[in-house]
Amino acid sequence: MCDKTGLTRSSPRPGSVAGLGRVVLSLLALSMLLLLAACGQGSTSSSSSKTHVLTVVPSPKGDFTNGFSPYSANANYGSQGMIYETLLFFNRMNSQITPWLAQSYDFSNDAKTLTFHLRPGVKWSDGQPFTSADVVFTLQMLKQYPTADGNGLWQYLQSVQAPDDQTVTVTLKAPYTPLLWYLAGQTWIVSKHEYASAGDPTKFVDANPVGTGPFMLKSFSPQLITLKKNPNYWQPGKPAVDEIRYPAFDSNTSAELLLSRGDVDWTGLYTPNIQQTYVAKDPAHNHYWFPNRNIVMLYLNTAKAPFNQLAVRQAISAAIDREQIYKVAESGYEPVASPTGLVLPENQSYLNPKYANVSFAKDPNQSQRLLESVGFHKGSDGIYADSSGKKLSFQINVVTGWTDWVTAVQIIANNLKTIGIDAKVNSISFNAYFSALQMGSYDMAISWTNPGPTPFYLYNSLLNSTNSAPLGKPAASNWERWIDSTTDKLLAQYATTTDQTLQQQALYGLQQIMVEQLPSIPLVYGATWYEYSSRNFTGWPDANNAYASPAPFDFPDAEVVALNLKPVA
Repeated sequence: MCDKTGLTRSSPRPGSVAGLGRVVLSLLALSMLLLLAACGQGSTSSSSSKTHVLTVVPSPKGDFTNGFSPYSANANYGSQGMIYETLLFFNRMNSQITPWLAQSYDFSNDAKTLTFHLRPGVKWSDGQPFTSADVVFTLQMLKQYPTADGNGLWQYLQSVQAPDDQTVTVTLKAPYTPLLWYLAGQTWIVSKHEYASAGDPTKFVDANPVGTGPFMLKSFSPQLITLKKNPNYWQPGKPAVDEIRYPAFDSNTSAELLLSRGDVDWTGLYTPNIQQTYVAKDPAHNHYWFPNRNIVMLYLNTAKAPFNQLAVRQAISAAIDREQIYKVAESGYEPVASPTGLVLPENQSYLNPKYANVSFAKDPNQSQRLLESVGFHKGSDGIYADSSGKKLSFQINVVTGWTDWVTAVQIIANNLKTIGIDAKVNSISFNAYFSALQMGSYDMAISWTNPGPTPFYLYNSLLNSTNSAPLGKPAASNWERWIDSTTDKLLAQYATTTDQTLQQQALYGLQQIMVEQLPSIPLVYGATWYEYSSRNFTGWPDANNAYASPAPFDFPDAEVVALNLKPVA
């Protein structure tokens, strides 16, 4: 008889052998998955009675915390997309829009009214009907609890109404064309009957989620989340996947153990020497695709001195050996980024011509000249200090176990020490790392950026002052806390017109700010980590069929991928 109970593990105490604990965890998780497969639950059996199980490791984040609210800062894998859905699906690979919970939409002539016509016959996983009341409730909930409104929708919304059960009318304060992506593509619709008594959705546990998505929660443990097929799902015949399993891992290295053994169907890991360590083990089935779609940034907390000084930001940037990060930390997968913040050559058509030949160059001597130009003096220990004697000594935050970024931060720390900045690597848990970014309780941190259908969305997420917050309060995405009226005006220029010439001019201006003001420091292009096995399932996206962003940590794209998978006969 097979025991299906989830394994548990306490966090290592100070002074304990945490690395050994991570290895033990990976071995326990592997043993549990192999045990379940041995009990007839694997997807490889030819028997039609077998459950088709998809095993997914999006990225290592440590133990899971019970809770599936899609508005929690630490929403569990599966919450966004697999369980809770959006009104529309935007394919971030080609900007194509697909109707989802809304079967159509239209803007008024003055672009101040947006109307959604909902798909009939959709049900929540508990069998209750999905209606316009749920959409209106969700949007009103975000107004009532602004910390849940991560995209700042209510900066632009005037009102939301439901003329009937299948129609939602959104009135804007002023035209704002990017709203469609944020409201319809990145807002998770929850049920009024479940969330009406939930209070703040960022704090709601939601241990028994009720969604419209293709999957429901089957079981939870800190080491394993299991989803099962939603029998009430609105797309006929889908999903073909019966179960999804998300095992928890603390590091890339521990997760790679499952990958190398062929016990993971889909993952989003940085994997060194992937051709040898993964593809070569089963060339017929093991595949990867790493399209570049965002920018890996070194965030500097500009709300704190000395990062509010341009010369300091420039000095730090000039000291960094990005080529070493590209070739060593990222194993040649992620080329050096453009100083403009554009992902090139994919966004070449948006590039300001005057930056066509601009690139980063390592120049430690220039770094020291810049620091000295604003009054820093090197002490006998080789570390610069200001006139009061306060040294340039900082920590660089990174997630423990994210091995490529840990290596990148080690390179940066060594680069900064050579120019007289005492930089230390601060490896911490994902939850602590993400909280520090949001609350501004950090010096420097390596992290991602948030792309969308055009470069505007990355700039808007990164630079818009409305996405920032004072220190000690959560910032949605402007973690460097860049507050600049010129930047905000350029973002507004793009967002309040459909004139492509005016939008291009705005993007040119934003590139100038990135190059000349360095609100954040671009490092390398961010690869969309994506490894998959076709042994158990077919239908995966690839370079020839990019129907969704392929990474299991991109939402709701991961849902679309799961819906396209078919078990191998």
